[in-house]
Amino acid sequence: MNLRIGEAWNKMIDRIEGWVDQLIISLPNIIIAVMVFILAIILSKYISRLSLKLLGKSKLQPSMRQVISKLVSVFVILMGLFLILGILDLSKTLNTILTGAGVAGLAVGLALQGALANTYSGIVLSYVKHLKFGDWIQSNNYSGEIVDIDLRSVTIKEIDNNLVYIPNKLVLENPIKNFSSTAQSRVILDCGVAYSSDLEFVRKLVIQTIVENFKAVETSKEVIFLYTAFGDSSINFQTRFWIDSTSGLEVLKEKTNAIIAIKKAFDANDINIPFPIRTLDFPKSIEIAGN
Repeated sequence: MNLRIGEAWNKMIDRIEGWVDQLIISLPNIIIAVMVFILAIILSKYISRLSLKLLGKSKLQPSMRQVISKLVSVFVILMGLFLILGILDLSKTLNTILTGAGVAGLAVGLALQGALANTYSGIVLSYVKHLKFGDWIQSNNYSGEIVDIDLRSVTIKEIDNNLVYIPNKLVLENPIKNFSSTAQSRVILDCGVAYSSDLEFVRKLVIQTIVENFKAVETSKEVIFLYTAFGDSSINFQTRFWIDSTSGLEVLKEKTNAIIAIKKAFDANDINIPFPIRTLDFPKSIEIAGN
């Protein structure tokens, strides 16, 4: 029994001595590997800052610049780790890692098809010239100001100040209406006047009111006035004019101002804006209770 314990003890001592010898032999490589790792960390930070600076000259969105610079930093660190494995003579381990990474990458790719599609779409959107922070857009039945574009979604702020996150894939695959692509926006206002109104006078009054109340409208030729239909209780018209704004909220504000101004002008000139009237005819044979 004592003999077996002694043999086991000797084998353990021999194993530990072998490990110590191997550690001493590999010590220079370990020191070099540590130095390479530290250098990779420092280099990754420097390259990340450099890439961010270079991307600053591009038309990419700020959020996309940050993401790309971080990806570059991670890539540099991974290259450093692979170099360290080579220095430590862990080629078998490296091959195992690469094989496992390939299999895992295939599995992850199949499982995250939607996420990868959004990531690709986000990169494409970051290169779109006419889509940037602060633009007022309409997409997928949502409209608002772009506040962020990342690898997952486009974030817009609606008029009610709520944030909507639209997946990049949907934004890329569906039509986008950008109200900020031009310096001006058009205000379209529908209204109606009574059948007894002087239609020529109404047209002149509306055009004059628009010109006097909006600085962007310099002459009456810039206001479009069209009678559109004979309604049930009114003759309907539509007026259109441009304002110096690309915000959907500003368009609604100016439309409100136009409604107020036109209503005041109509009241001052005894022009009626009728509302629907219903006339009920009862047969003479019907007796009304209480009579």
